[in-house]
Amino acid sequence: MTRRLAYAQLTNSIGDGGFLVCSALYFTLVVGLSPAQVGLGLTLAWGVGAAAGVALGSLADRFGPRTTAVVLAVLTAASIGVLLVTRDHLAFVLVMCLYASFQSGLQASRQALLAGLTTAEERTRVRARIQSTANAGIAIGAAAGGFALHLGTEIAYTAVFAVDAVSFLAAAAILATLPETAMTRAPGKFDVLKDRPYALVTLINAVMLLYLPLLSLIIPLWIVQRTEAPTWLAAALLVLNTAAVVLFQVRIARRANGLRQASRLVRHAGLVMLASCVVFAATAFGIGAWPVAALLVAAAALQVLGEMMLASGAWEISFSLAPADRQGQYQGFFGTGTAVARMVGPALLTTVVLGWGSLGWLLVGGLFVVAGYAMGPAVRWAREKNSTSSGAMTDDLYRCV
Repeated sequence: MTRRLAYAQLTNSIGDGGFLVCSALYFTLVVGLSPAQVGLGLTLAWGVGAAAGVALGSLADRFGPRTTAVVLAVLTAASIGVLLVTRDHLAFVLVMCLYASFQSGLQASRQALLAGLTTAEERTRVRARIQSTANAGIAIGAAAGGFALHLGTEIAYTAVFAVDAVSFLAAAAILATLPETAMTRAPGKFDVLKDRPYALVTLINAVMLLYLPLLSLIIPLWIVQRTEAPTWLAAALLVLNTAAVVLFQVRIARRANGLRQASRLVRHAGLVMLASCVVFAATAFGIGAWPVAALLVAAAALQVLGEMMLASGAWEISFSLAPADRQGQYQGFFGTGTAVARMVGPALLTTVVLGWGSLGWLLVGGLFVVAGYAMGPAVRWAREKNSTSSGAMTDDLYRCV
């Protein structure tokens, strides 16, 4: 069953890969929006999506994560279809808000479905396999998107969006073959919003997730503006990142066996990310193009190692600290960390890293270390709260129907 869940993730990840590569140029060249309009619209959309993820995740708890995931996958496909005929800025913002909301809810529902189909001991390892599969799908989709960029025509860009819509419909069809999970439902609504320890854990994870805009935005700009390395190296580092996750994420996830080990992984991830930032900082010194290129590869390798350690620890923590009957809303809330990092990260890191140079890298690395060490006490606080709560749930609340 989890294999089919991975296939569903692979299918829509192929579409997502093409969307990520082509969306900016599609919205500017085909829709006719300015870069500022696109940036503002995407920021607003993912902010709305982050908030909607909790509400839609709660629907998964109420109506079942499989059913909710299928519906949201279909709605995501529909929103992409509407984008194909959107030519107005306001309409673009509204549709993107829907798209981001459906995506956030779909992610929360799939996480809840995974929790219902697996035991507590299996979840992180299965989630790692799904992540590896997703990265492979994104790489395939990105390659197709790159071909569309090479053609540079409206038909090519439109085809990528159409494939993305079809990929979500295919994912919905695969998800529909999985059994629904039924659970004993607690009477409370949006209890996650009152769970302060879980909110702190989510905030710490959001700080650690600042590596996301580092990879997609800051490192390419750093290579071009501050180093002597060839510009094509930015693409090579992205390939390195994707390949590493596909090859090693499952192996690293085996170390996240319980909350204590998961917290240790996050702490060590902060240290590894600090080491990566130190090496990135060293690339600003003029030592020649190829020595700098070698340092960039080493820094990127450390960065993806920290990324995989963080992901494995965070998955274990997010599943283990969530009540069994409210995995949907809790996973939706935990997923807001990604949206927050993508919203806040670009402006913050552009100022700190590109503005302050090597010192900025060291400050960002220090932030990762502080967040990594803060995770342990936050997890202990949440675990103590759960252990004293009379409404604590166990994995026995799940059963397949």
